[in-house]
Amino acid sequence: MNINDFILELKKINIEISKTQLQQLEEYYELLVEYNEKINLTSITEKDQVYLKHFYDSLTINKIIDLNTVENLCDVGTGAGFPGLVIKILFPKIHVTLVDSLNKRINFLNDVIKKLNLENIETLHSRIEEYGKNTREKYDVVTARALAPLNILLEYCLPLVKNGKYFIPLKANISREILEINNAKKELKCELVDKVEFLLPYEESVRTILKFEKTGKTNKKYPRDYAQIKKKPL
Repeated sequence: MNINDFILELKKINIEISKTQLQQLEEYYELLVEYNEKINLTSITEKDQVYLKHFYDSLTINKIIDLNTVENLCDVGTGAGFPGLVIKILFPKIHVTLVDSLNKRINFLNDVIKKLNLENIETLHSRIEEYGKNTREKYDVVTARALAPLNILLEYCLPLVKNGKYFIPLKANISREILEINNAKKELKCELVDKVEFLLPYEESVRTILKFEKTGKTNKKYPRDYAQIKKKPL
């Protein structure tokens, strides 16, 4: 995906990108490649692939929710900043929180944020289940990209979501995972209200975006410790 293709595909999902934002993404890409020589951020480093599989893919969340209507967003297990940091660049009015368990990745994110002069964005070095124990019902949107199976992701993320707001995971093919979430939805008080399936342009790999609406307060016992979640998923 070259830059012209990137701009065109964004228009198809109702995103207009400015010259400033294109420059910010270019600087982000350069830092990603530079840091990736020292720490493992991504196996994808070719420019056209980064723009397709990281930058564009992150922004496809706009297919299921108008990001212009979102006040704050939390990206859990953000890694190198996908999708949360990309969303922040294209939708600067959103207050974004990036959570990751590896401090080296947090240091990278902080350097990108500083170089791009981004405001109203914070990074947190924490395991998501620890963050969720102390941060309840704070965000309009919580998102995660290919982090864990759906039933586990729901337990990680629902405690962070405001009542009546949304958890929106970005996944690949989830035909099997989606059959195993009925108990998690009931326990955590949420409903699947929308689903978008599509093929990533040019490559044509399957992508699925889900939209879970929180319908009530999550029991304070969730999220459990990682060992409990892994041993007995909801």
